[in-house]
Amino acid sequence: MNIRSLTRRGMMAGGTAALGLLGSGLIVPARAKGVAPTPSMRGGSNNYRPGAPIVERIGGGGFWMTGSVRRAGDGAPLAGQRIQIWAHTTEGHERDWHSHGATLTDANGEFRLEMPQIVPAFGQPHGHLAYDSGEFKTVFLRPIMANAGDTSLSAHFVLEPA
Repeated sequence: MNIRSLTRRGMMAGGTAALGLLGSGLIVPARAKGVAPTPSMRGGSNNYRPGAPIVERIGGGGFWMTGSVRRAGDGAPLAGQRIQIWAHTTEGHERDWHSHGATLTDANGEFRLEMPQIVPAFGQPHGHLAYDSGEFKTVFLRPIMANAGDTSLSAHFVLEPA
């Protein structure tokens, strides 16, 4: 028997054993787990108005809507992305034009927009946010506040290419 056939036999036996272990679940292959995209939330698109203007603030302010925008897969922050925000507030209903505004993400993919205090609508204090710029798939969010007296609410987007 020569060394070449032993090596071949050893490799085949080792490969067969490794495949058996993989199939049994005892060894799990290493995989890169990407950052999953954010799904749209039910009711998130209610009273959405395409093309809401980019604003410095909605109404008189006093409440902060904050969050981040990242790319699905690698989780990289996305700068310059347009996020539309609207809500039922102390100054108007979520269907009113003056209750809608948009902002852009900064270099770290973060956004922040001041608006009037959110008040309960249909029993729940909640905001509405939309990514709808077209470079990535549209996502609507409808986060609910833990307490109607809270003065801020955060929402985070992970976007996948359109």
